[in-house]
Order: sequence, then C-alpha cells, then structure tokens
Amino acid sequence: MFKKVLIANRGEIAARIIRTCKKMNIATVAVYSEADEQATYVKEADESFLIGKPRVNESYLNIDNILHAAKESGAEAIHPGYGLLSENAGFAKRCREAGFTFIGPSEDVMATMGDKVAARQAMKEAGVPIVPGTDQAVTDVEEAKAYANEFGYPVMLKAAAGGGGIGMQAVNGDDELEKAFEGNSKRAESFFGNGTMFLEKQILNPRHIEIQVLADGHGNAVHLFERECSIQRRHQKVVEEAPSPFLSESTRKDMGETAIQAVQALHYKNAGTIEFLVDREENFYFLEMNTRLQVEHPVTEEITGIDLVEQQLRVAYGEELAFRQDDLKRNGHAIEVRIYAEDPVRFFPSPGQLTKFEVPKGEGIRHELAVAGNSMVTPFYDPMIAKLIAYGEDRDQAIFRMKEALENYQVEGIKTNIPMLRDVIAHDKFKQGATETSFVEKYYLPAVTNN
Repeated sequence: MFKKVLIANRGEIAARIIRTCKKMNIATVAVYSEADEQATYVKEADESFLIGKPRVNESYLNIDNILHAAKESGAEAIHPGYGLLSENAGFAKRCREAGFTFIGPSEDVMATMGDKVAARQAMKEAGVPIVPGTDQAVTDVEEAKAYANEFGYPVMLKAAAGGGGIGMQAVNGDDELEKAFEGNSKRAESFFGNGTMFLEKQILNPRHIEIQVLADGHGNAVHLFERECSIQRRHQKVVEEAPSPFLSESTRKDMGETAIQAVQALHYKNAGTIEFLVDREENFYFLEMNTRLQVEHPVTEEITGIDLVEQQLRVAYGEELAFRQDDLKRNGHAIEVRIYAEDPVRFFPSPGQLTKFEVPKGEGIRHELAVAGNSMVTPFYDPMIAKLIAYGEDRDQAIFRMKEALENYQVEGIKTNIPMLRDVIAHDKFKQGATETSFVEKYYLPAVTNN
C-alpha cells in the first residue's frame, strides 16, 4: 500500500481522506492557501505545504505548485477529493507524467465524461438510455432554436463542460432561449474555459437518482446501490439519502445493472457515480457521470459498511476488489444534509468569523467538518462548512434523528442554511418521500417568502 498520499483539496473532504489514510497507516500531506493556513485539515495532516494565495487559480488550481509539493514531500499518490481539480483530465495526466499515482480513473475516461456531449454519445453507444437532445455541440442561438423546436419546449440549455448547475437553464420558448444562450455560454466560458452549449428535452418533475460504482483494474465492477439527490437549490444538491424512498425493487435492479453496463463499456477504474433523471413512471435517463468521489458518499457508506475512500486507495494501488455484487447488502437508511454558510432564503454566501460552532451528538449521527470553533469562513471558496449524516434502521428513524440533530446544531457569527434544512426535513412531503427536483421551489420558497 502507499506509504504517503498528498491530498489536492481542502476543507471537509481533505479531513475525510486524512481520516481513512490514518486508519490505513498512510502518511498524509495537506496543501493549503494563505487563507487556509489555520484550517483544521491542515493541522490533522502529517505534513502541509503552502501552495499559494487565497484565490483558487493561485493555489488549489495551480497544478505546478501542487506537483512541486508532492515531489518535495515524497508522496507516491495524489487524491483529488471532489471539485477543484478532481475531474480535470489534464491534472490527472500531469500527475501520471510526474510519476505520481492519480487516485481516480484514467485521464482519457475523465476527458470523455467531462464533456457532456461526448458523455451522451458514449452512453448512447453503451446502450444506456439518454434524454432526447443534441448529439453535438450547439454553437449559436439560431441553431439552438432549431433544435429546441424539433424536440419541443421546454428544453434544458446546458454547458458541455459544466457542472454544479453552472451554465444550465430551463427555457420555454424561442424568446427565452435567445435571452439565455449568450449569458449561459459566457458564464460557462468563465467557469470552465469552454462556452460550448447543448440542449436536452426537459423531463418534467423528475427525481435525481444516482448509482455509486466501483471498478478495479482486474475486470471487476460493482454498484453500491442508489442515492436520492432530488432536493436541490439552484441545481445543487442540499439533501441526499440512501436508499431512494421512490424506486421499486425492479427499477433499482435495472438502474444498478445499467450503471455497471456503462462502467464496463468505459473500462472505468476506481470510484464513480452514474447520475440519472427518473420520471414519475420510473423511466430513467442518463444525466452525467462524476468521475470522482461524491460529496454525498457518506450515505452509501452508512448503508453498505464500505469505506469508499479506502476502496479508492486500494484500487489505485492495483488491488482487486475484495467483494462482488452478491456480497453487497443494504442495511437501514441514511440521510445527509449539506450545511452552507449562506442566507437560508436567498442562498447568498455568508462568510465571516464563527463565534460559536457546536455540533450535536447521538446514536446514528456522523459529522464531516470543514470548520471548528472560532474558524474564519472565507469568501474565496465553496460556502459548505459541514455535512451532517443521520443513520437509522429505517427511514422514519433516520428522519427523526436528523430532525433532532438539526434542532441542536449551534452556529453563530454567520448565517447558515440550517433553518431551511429544518423546514425541509420536517415537511410532510419530505416525510412522504415526495422529493422531486422542484421541491425547494414548490414547497420551501413559497412558505418562507410569504411569511
């Protein structure tokens, strides 16, 4: 096994990776920006290296500085976490060329699945159902309008290199599309260096359900069941759970087998997630593949007992998966909420000095933390400061434990979305499992804006 791993990330995911590395007796190397010098993960690592100024392009996206730190530390492998450089094929290639093991899939697979148009084509060839849409990039608004009228409105305008809802917008007619196209293309160019767009037919009132997969370099691939990720704000997930309260066992089986079919067609290796949109009749369509660890991976760990970071490390080292599909069983129910430093109504970031930060304890409660008491939440990075996970023998127990934990979560000095999370978890529609992607717009926002 690796003796030393550098973590090319920050915050709670860096701390999460460090925890598993310590369990496996692997030394860890943290990298940090000037803004993160006092961050908790930096203190938890065995070694740490300053890699630049606060802005991400000067630090966490600075490949030269990260590779220099890896070389200086004597690390053998680099774990990218999620976000930042985790799905950057160029970074994976640079790691390999510099002699480091990249803990993730090959750069070729990352490049294919990172381009949403190429990913659609690959999945179509693999026999995976895809949403009707363009099979090539759309370069101008007139071409976009022609396709939209062919498919029929409403359609989703999406950035080919996008993620996190950036550059994505639902449009209902030619006028809306004309207004949206240029702005979303420019936004995508700014965030991803690629303003290419494509169109998909909009699936009305869908659920966002994803399948966790693992594959090794010896031809073995498994899925670790599904996660329900439908509660989102601005196309970004805020509440996830496993298993989905919606799927029938037959659809669950079909989705798992389809995900493995996709993995095998790609010759994929390491952890990944196949994301689907699922309509009310349980028809499912490929949305995208995340070629990395997901933010919401803890709920899968809770219901399977599998440490996904450990499996990533073992696969990257060349080991064979120690289990097969028939060995994997679901046990209980888990719910995760993402705690953001943000206004709970407008969802604007709320950086500042934490004056109080106390997390609840209790049976079935797990925390993944990016901050501690008296931490400074900077404006430079994603505003997620923690994840709270509640496990129960069934969904009702998991909901009860989550509700109790949120009531006892104490944060002062900044605004957080905890009031929103409390309202969502307590809502009758959530308790009923009615968690379509329109949940926040349909049930939460009208309630808070009318009060």
